Amino acid sequence: MIQGPEDPQEPEATRRRAGVAESARASRRWWDRNADEYQLEHGGFLGDARFVWGPEGLDEEQAGLLGPAAGLKDLDVLEIGAGAAQCSRWLAAQGARPVALDLSHRQLQHARRIDQDAYEAGGTRLVQADAGVLPFADASFDMACSAYGALPFVADSAAVQREVRRVLRPGGRWVFSVTHPLRWAFPDEPGPDGLTAVASYFDRTPYVEQDERGLAVYVEHHRTVGDRVREIAAAGLRLVDLVEPEWPEWNDQEWGGWSPLRGRLLPGTAIFVCVAA
Repeated sequence: MIQGPEDPQEPEATRRRAGVAESARASRRWWDRNADEYQLEHGGFLGDARFVWGPEGLDEEQAGLLGPAAGLKDLDVLEIGAGAAQCSRWLAAQGARPVALDLSHRQLQHARRIDQDAYEAGGTRLVQADAGVLPFADASFDMACSAYGALPFVADSAAVQREVRRVLRPGGRWVFSVTHPLRWAFPDEPGPDGLTAVASYFDRTPYVEQDERGLAVYVEHHRTVGDRVREIAAAGLRLVDLVEPEWPEWNDQEWGGWSPLRGRLLPGTAIFVCVAA
C-alpha cells in the first residue's frame, strides 16, 4: 500500500475514470515518493545492468526479443519508463547507444546514483519526460523498449504507441511488457485468493488509489489483448510476436500479486514485439 510522509492515511482503492493529466500527475508523484523503497526492495532482483522483462525473471540475454545481442551494437535505442535505467545499462554493454526516459525525477536520480557508484563517468543518457509526448525528432531511434514502464499507467496508451512509431526509423523494433491483461479479472494477491476471477476482463475502468480529498495518488489502466493489438496496428506498427513467460522453477520470490503459485497457473506478463511498418 502507498503510505509515506506526505500521505499519513492509507489511500482508498476504487475503480473510476482517470484522465491523462490526473494519471500523469499521480504517477509522477507516486514514483517520486516510492522510488527509494522500490529500488531497495527490488534492486537486487533487477540488478544494476540487467535487462529483465518482468517478475518472472525472463532475461533479455536469454530471450533475445530485441534480436541477437551482437546486432545491438551502434543502435540508437530508447527505453521508456526506464526507472533506474538497468535495462539501458545492459544495452550499453552490448554496444548500443541507449537513452533512458522516465517521468519520475527520483527514479532518474537512482539511475545517476548507480552510474556514479559503479560505472564510468558520464553514465547513462537520462531524459525526464512523459511517454505520451516524446521530446525527440521523427525517426531518431533504431529501436525502443519498455519493461513495465509507462504503458500500464497512462490514460492514453494509444498516444504512446503513436509517439513510439513517430520516433522509430522504418523497420525499427518496439518491444514492451505489461501486466498480462487476463490478470485484471483476478485479485492482486499472490496466494490462493488470487486464483478466482472476481471481475470482468472487459471492464476497462481504471484502478485508482485516492487520498481523503478524492485525488488520485496511484492509477493503473487496463487494456484487453485486443485493445493492445488495435492500438499497435493503428499506430503503424506490426505485431510480430506475443510472449507470455512461464514462471521458472528457480524463481521463488513474491512480487506484489506475482508468485510461484499464481505463475504456475496464470500468465502474469505479456510482452508485445512490434516492428515499425
